[in-house]
Order: sequence, then structure tokens, then C-alpha cells
Amino acid sequence: MNRSAAEIDREYGPFPDVDKVNGVSYDGQLVWIAAGDALKAFDPASGETVRSLDVAAYAGTAFDGRYLFQLAEDRIQKIDPATGRVLATIAAPGGGGDSGLAWAEGTLWVGQYRERKIHQVDPETGAILSTIESNRFVTGVTWVDGELWHGTWEGDQSELRHIDPRTGEVLDKLDMPPGVGVSGLESDGGDQFFCGGGGSGKVRAVRRPRRGAAQR
Repeated sequence: MNRSAAEIDREYGPFPDVDKVNGVSYDGQLVWIAAGDALKAFDPASGETVRSLDVAAYAGTAFDGRYLFQLAEDRIQKIDPATGRVLATIAAPGGGGDSGLAWAEGTLWVGQYRERKIHQVDPETGAILSTIESNRFVTGVTWVDGELWHGTWEGDQSELRHIDPRTGEVLDKLDMPPGVGVSGLESDGGDQFFCGGGGSGKVRAVRRPRRGAAQR
């Protein structure tokens, strides 16, 4: 297992009318943040907020290439990003104790915060397909290049963890600076993670380790 300090390349925010960042996603152009009573999107080049959808957004967010998925208490809503319309709803596996949300190869991956679990979920039915155990609170989930990563946040300490999706074994850890929390996690598909900063109202861009380093 490789362990290193997280390299924060950039901080975005705090954003207008955003008291807390509850979840993060990326649609290839814009970074979406779950901001309580709205989903907001900002341009990662300029840092400017350019979109806002009036939907409940108190936990994780995901994007499947066409639609947004948003945790809303005890359910997951499928949302048209063009209109903000809720197209479908399924039950969340944690019944309201859910946190991170990610899309990978046709399924949703949902963090269950205090239960320290990650569930693979059928996006049509909400059925749990598999479950991974963690030993830390799960606060964000993302996939990139076949790697499953999740955020943790307990007390004053947060980490980004690369784990084996079959066993939950921790393969790589990135330690965030003391007092810097992770409340949502998304990859940009390349060498960068976007990390929600909870009550700071910020999003931080963290450098992803080179693939070879993460696999050692």
C-alpha cells in the first residue's frame, strides 16, 4: 500500500449561496456541486458558477454521460441536466444514511456514510448488486481508469483511498492536510480529483497519483 500527502493544485470557492458542498460530479465540461436546495455547476477553468438547478442536493452526485443522479434523503433521483426535471427515482441503499455517488459501466456506486460501506446498485431498480466494507466513514466515491477511489472524513482527518473493488483492500492513500475535509469526490477522467470541502464551501482539485505509483 502506497501512502503520500495529497497535492492540492487549486481551490475553488467559496461560491455564492453555497453554505456547504455535499457532493461533486463532473460532466466533462462543468463541475457540479450538491449545495443543499440546488445543484450548481461551475467552470473549472474560470471557477465561475454558470448553472443552477432547483433540486434537493444534500449528498452525493453522479453523471452517466447524459443524466445527473442525485442523492436526496432516502432516494436517488435521475435528473435531466438541461431542464432540472426529475425523470426517475429509486430507493437509496442506506435509507438516508448515504453519502458518495458515482457511475461506472452501467451501475451506480453509493457510499453509506456511518456504516462504512460502498454499494454497487442497479440504477433502474435500486437493487444492491455488491457491497464493499471500509474501516472509515465513506464521504465520496469515484471511478477512473478502472480504479475505485473513495473519500473519508473522521474528526480532523480526511483521505482519498484507492481500493480493490472486489475485496475493499486499500491500495493507495492520499492524506489531506489536517482540518481539510472531503465531502464529495469525482475524477476528471485524467490526473485530477475534485474534492468537496464540506462547510468550507470550497472544492479542491487534488492531483491523482501516476498509475504505476498507485499500483505499488
